[in-house]
Amino acid sequence: MKKKNNSRAVGNAYERQIRLEFIALGWDKCQTSRYASREQDDANVDLCGTVPFNVQIKRWKSAPSYHEILKSMPQDSNYNVIIHKRPNKGEIVAMSKEDFYELVEQLKSNGII
Repeated sequence: MKKKNNSRAVGNAYERQIRLEFIALGWDKCQTSRYASREQDDANVDLCGTVPFNVQIKRWKSAPSYHEILKSMPQDSNYNVIIHKRPNKGEIVAMSKEDFYELVEQLKSNGII
């Protein structure tokens, strides 16, 4: 059981780290859903106050099932994203291709690209 508890602690610490990064990016009301909203936590959203994103955070040695996680997240007007840190492999962000293309179109319409 010690290993499972340690894995949970490592995952929770990673959530708190990402929360601080979101605050630094301008989401000053960002909180972990464990702290702010049981409803959001139950809906597989780890950070609250990050509109227009629903954020799920994973720190696993293996790759999680991104498709299943995205499917389990709220299907609302926010973009569902997964931030995954794999030890010794780095960090990635995963989202649906449809959402990615929508963001690209917004960047194009605002003259950013």
